[in-house]
Formats: sequence, C-alpha cells, structure tokens
Amino acid sequence: MSKLMDNIRAKAATLGKHIVLAEGEEARIIKAAIRIRDEGIAKITLLGNPDVVARVAEGADLTGINVVDHKNSPDFPRYAALLYELRKSKGLTLEAAEKLTQDPLYYGVLMIKAGDADGMVAGSICATGDVLRPALQIVKTAPGIKTVSSCFVMSLPEGSPYGDDGVMVFGDCAVNPMPDANQLADIAIASADNAAKLAGIQPRVAMLSFSTKGSAKHDVVTKVQEATALVKAARPDLMVDGELQLDAALVPSVGQLKAPGSPVAGKANVLIFPDLQAGNIGYKIAQRLGGAEAVGPVCQGFAAPVNDLSRGCSVQDVVDVVAITALQSIK
Repeated sequence: MSKLMDNIRAKAATLGKHIVLAEGEEARIIKAAIRIRDEGIAKITLLGNPDVVARVAEGADLTGINVVDHKNSPDFPRYAALLYELRKSKGLTLEAAEKLTQDPLYYGVLMIKAGDADGMVAGSICATGDVLRPALQIVKTAPGIKTVSSCFVMSLPEGSPYGDDGVMVFGDCAVNPMPDANQLADIAIASADNAAKLAGIQPRVAMLSFSTKGSAKHDVVTKVQEATALVKAARPDLMVDGELQLDAALVPSVGQLKAPGSPVAGKANVLIFPDLQAGNIGYKIAQRLGGAEAVGPVCQGFAAPVNDLSRGCSVQDVVDVVAITALQSIK
C-alpha cells in the first residue's frame, strides 16, 4: 500500500461520508464494505436483497453496514417520484421511472440526488456506460462544468524532483478521445480541484502541447491556447499556464528559458494532455518507465462523485475507490 493511498484513506476516515455500493450482492463488494467499516473510512450502504447479501457474506459480521433492499425500500416511491420529476420533460413516464428505480445504479444516484448519500461506487460487475449513464441523467455535471472526464493521481518514486513530493495529477487519460477547447478547460478545472481534494496539493496546471508559447503553429496548438484562456477566465484563482511542452512544464531551467515569468513553467504538478492518446500514453510511460504508481482513473466533473470500478478490481481497489469518492464529496 502506497503512502499516497494511506493518506487518502486516513483523510477519508475523518470525514464521515456516506457512500453507496450499488453492487451489494457481489462478494468483493461485501468484503470491501467490511474492511471500510473496520477502518472507519466511510459509512456504507449496500444495495441488494438482504438474504442474498447474508448468504454471500458467509456469516461475516455486517453490523454497522446498511443493507437496503432497494426494490422494496420504503424510500422507493420517493425516489421513483424524484426520477419522474427530473426526467418527465424528456418523456419519462412515472411507470418507466418506477422500473428504472428498480435498477440499483439508478437507485444509488437517486440517493445522492435526494441528499441521502454523498457518493456512489460501482462497476465490479457492471459496464462503465451503465454506471455513468444514471449519473449523467440524475446527478449531472458540476456547476460551470459540462464535461465528465477522468484523472490519475500519480505517485512518483521517492526522491523524484517532480510534482509535490513526487505527487502529480494527470488528466484526461481515460474518457474523452478528442476534447475541444471547452472540454479541455473543464478537464483542467476538474483535475485541479481533484489535486487539492485528493492529493492535498496547491494545483499548478500545465496545459500541454508540442509547442511552448507559440513556438509552433497548428490547429491543435490553438486549441490548447484557447482552453488555457477559458480556464483563466473561469477560474482566476487557479495557477494555470499554456501551451507548454512537457520539459517546459517540469524542468525549472527549461521553463525559465521557454516561458520566462510563468507561474507554472518548471514546477507544474497537474498535467493536462491535449487528447486521450497523449494522456493514456503519458500516464503509462510514467508508470512503466518512471516507476510511478497510478491511482485511478478517477471520474470527475459530476456534481457529486460517482466512480467506476474495473470489473477485475480487487477488494483493496474497492476500498481505495470508496476513500477517493469520500474525499471528492468535500464541498
């Protein structure tokens, strides 16, 4: 277990957040819920048939873990009515809303929307699209953000001169193949906010390109320049600069040479890649060649946190994603 995740779990344990695990009948999820309870990381609700949950738990003590039979819950009519009100303008009938509310992925995000939970984690047995669709329809995006994206929190080997004690945030490395300038600005803002919430660092955001400050001309460079201007306009509190080449973003001597006077060049700790190809390649190079630990992908951009698990996730992965989700729910 890394120092970074140790810190994230410890911080989550101070918050008392309530996280819904929508796949409550799955063995890994139940084991993770027990570990989360034992470590005090969050309050947990498991969605599922209590008899099935008890059978899969094989006699394990579930005291302190809320198990909700979502199909027969006393809250079911309230949540179905809420879904109907939210989606009737899209043609959703009350009957259709009741049917959707029987789906634990919908029920979980309705708990969040109703103010009865702080976040949801799913994906151990459900596809990513199925996890994110209800969140997009019900939780929706954060104020001022129109793009759901992802980031990785990168923990570089001890002694690394980059980031804050080797901790950096990379975005977007998993969701948006070809973001336009507006989407790229949303990715930068969400990644910066997660840098503060998850890693506890003051974000210094580099908008990456193959050009630094107009050294090359191309439409993809212009996109990064426009995105940088949008971030500065939307969030004047953030330290952000671009467009910057990677060496100008990370190496002080190169930053001073190529972007003199920049508040970010040479000391960036949040790297925003211009597209998904660059982001995915970039985080894997850091991971495989640089020995970095990659925590994520972390979903971002929602008004309240909803995170997607890998279907191959371990029990510890679930614990860690719940801790991350708890921290993301900080307002």
